Amino acid sequence: MGSEVIAMNKLNIAAMTAVAAVCLAAAAAPQAQAQLSIQIGPAPVCPYGYYAYAPYNCAPYGYYGPEWFSGGVFVGAGPWFHGSRDFHGHVDDHFDPHHGYHGHLPQRGEHADSHRGFSPQNFHGKSDRDAHGNQWHGKDNHGH
Repeated sequence: MGSEVIAMNKLNIAAMTAVAAVCLAAAAAPQAQAQLSIQIGPAPVCPYGYYAYAPYNCAPYGYYGPEWFSGGVFVGAGPWFHGSRDFHGHVDDHFDPHHGYHGHLPQRGEHADSHRGFSPQNFHGKSDRDAHGNQWHGKDNHGH
C-alpha cells in the first residue's frame, strides 16, 4: 500500500503542476482586442478633407469621404474589395499635420468657414488612390 500512496501523491503533484502551468500560460498570454462599430446616419462632413490615420476628429476612423461609398455602401475597404477598375478616391493632404500643417483641426460635425477661402465644391484632392493601392499625384487627375 505504501507504493500506491506514493504513486497517488506523484500523480496529484503532476496534476497540480499541469493546472498551475496552464493558469500561468493563460495569464501571460496577450489579450487580443477586437472592435466592431456600425454607425447608421448621415455621412460625416469634414470641411478640410479626410485623413488616412487618426486623429482626425471630424469623421470616424476609416472614413475617407463620400466618394468611397456607392449607394450608401462603403466600397473602399481593404484588399478584399475588387470593384471597378475606374474607381478613384481623391486625397488632399494640404491640411494634414504629417505634411506640415500646424493650424486648427476641425472637430466632428464642424463645417468649413467661408472666409478661409475653402470651398467643398472645389475640393479635388492632391492625389488619387484606387481600390488596388495605385496612387497618382497632381491637383486633379480626372479634369473635375
